[in-house]
Amino acid sequence: MLSLGFSPCPNDTFIFHALVHGLSPAPVFSPPVLADVETLNRWALAARLDVTKLSFHAYGLVQDQYELLPAGSALGRGCGPLLVCRANHSEKGLNFGTIAIPGVYTTAALLLKMYGPADMTLEVMEFSDIMPAVARGEVDYGLIIHESRFTYADHGLQCVQDLGAWWESTSGLPIPLGGIVARKNLGAQMITKISHAVRDSVAYAFAGPQKSINYIKEHSKELADSVISSHIDLYVNDFSLDLGEEGRAAIDYLLQKGREKKIFN
Repeated sequence: MLSLGFSPCPNDTFIFHALVHGLSPAPVFSPPVLADVETLNRWALAARLDVTKLSFHAYGLVQDQYELLPAGSALGRGCGPLLVCRANHSEKGLNFGTIAIPGVYTTAALLLKMYGPADMTLEVMEFSDIMPAVARGEVDYGLIIHESRFTYADHGLQCVQDLGAWWESTSGLPIPLGGIVARKNLGAQMITKISHAVRDSVAYAFAGPQKSINYIKEHSKELADSVISSHIDLYVNDFSLDLGEEGRAAIDYLLQKGREKKIFN
């Protein structure tokens, strides 16, 4: 059986609901492992899983072992990570103070390194711990992802920079956040079957979006229907069905800029 890993975030549970529950055609998978994205990134570096969600930052480091599937990606416009601080915080340069990030190998961290100065002080936290840490004043800035972009104001925080908007304005391309990859040693025939299975699962989700709601709520850190719906609407789109030429161009450009910054060296 094939091993599978993805995050507990609503976009991933929405996408994989049909595949996990045998509601769409698929090869035989073991019960999936759900973990935060940085854990999945580190597992990908160790080639632990056959099929996994990962950040495109991590993908830049494992392209020799994993093949990117055309379906299942989180990529789009207006969906990038946000740099936030306390609402009453006197903003200083990013090289002053500490910035909490949701993982070394996240695309959010990659974008921050492209955007900010080289001498930033970074502290890694699980993404769900970042907003409370900023609100308590334990760190000066927080780099938030996932559903946090819909709730940061509730924590008394303000947005300093939308890194997705910055990326879009400088590149003219959608922001690639994360994708689904399969181990190359599975062989071309099996990878094709897996790719079709992921696409069929995404198509099933689009056809009946309410069918997965219980599975989504079972794993989501945010249970409000409005937050879950906004999260899925933002991160699951036509690129999730097929990256297409524009999606692949965006990923290639992100990886190119990362190499120019020597982040992948």
